[in-house]
Amino acid sequence: MFGRSLYAVFAVVTLATACGGGQESYASVVDKAKNAKKLVVGVKADQPGLGLRTPNGDFSGFDIEVAKYVAKQLGVEEKDITWKETVSANREAFIEQGQVDMVVATYSITDARKQKISFAGPYFVAGPYFVAGQDLLVRAADAALNGPEALNGKKLCSVAGSTPAQKVKTEYAKEVQLQEERTYSACVDRVLGGQLDAITTDDVILAGYAAQHAGKLKVVGKPFSTEKYGIGLKKDDTAGRKAVNDALEKMFSDGSWTKALQASVGSSGFTLPETPKLERY
Repeated sequence: MFGRSLYAVFAVVTLATACGGGQESYASVVDKAKNAKKLVVGVKADQPGLGLRTPNGDFSGFDIEVAKYVAKQLGVEEKDITWKETVSANREAFIEQGQVDMVVATYSITDARKQKISFAGPYFVAGPYFVAGQDLLVRAADAALNGPEALNGKKLCSVAGSTPAQKVKTEYAKEVQLQEERTYSACVDRVLGGQLDAITTDDVILAGYAAQHAGKLKVVGKPFSTEKYGIGLKKDDTAGRKAVNDALEKMFSDGSWTKALQASVGSSGFTLPETPKLERY
């Protein structure tokens, strides 16, 4: 009897460990930060000025600074953050599967995504506060491709799972040939190589690549959408959403947000937006 009971307990413990991947599950990012004093944050790794893996393996950019500030407010030091590379197509899955505690990765807030996850923010808005949004990045010598009205017959690149790619499929499917890549840096290589005509995504992202390839690429400057970047969290994490929004509000008010944005993308010539308004729904 004792042997059978002991076996049953061992089986339950083993099953719980297997299901949880050996990691304790928390109801909210707030609980994880408070109890474990560690966070796993999903970020982009190939976006200059926003989320970029440096040669020494660190990460830099505006999204990284936002994530560090928010984590600090939740009680987690920078040294206790684990950065996990995400791409547009796997951000919701990473959150749902518990691979990350939050995602700060030029993550546009959309109704479709809110069916799967929660968003705090926005912490950056392209559109209502200044002339910005989805735009085009073309070769510097290309004078003909000067806006969305000139897309007919062009070969366009965007990233699979991104809001800009979906907009092209919905509104420009008859005019363009869309090539979807895993990352924007792959799109950049194909445009520089002449295989494709342009890249489309949010202009703050494009500005980083234009600065990285000065004299070779340029942003057209005729945006045709509005995007709001939020911080992705587990679905229905109400406590986490409030805590992250509180952290963002403090970042806006104490000047840290403006300082981080200027330091990250100011040198690209990108016009800095006004402080966004949080959506506390």
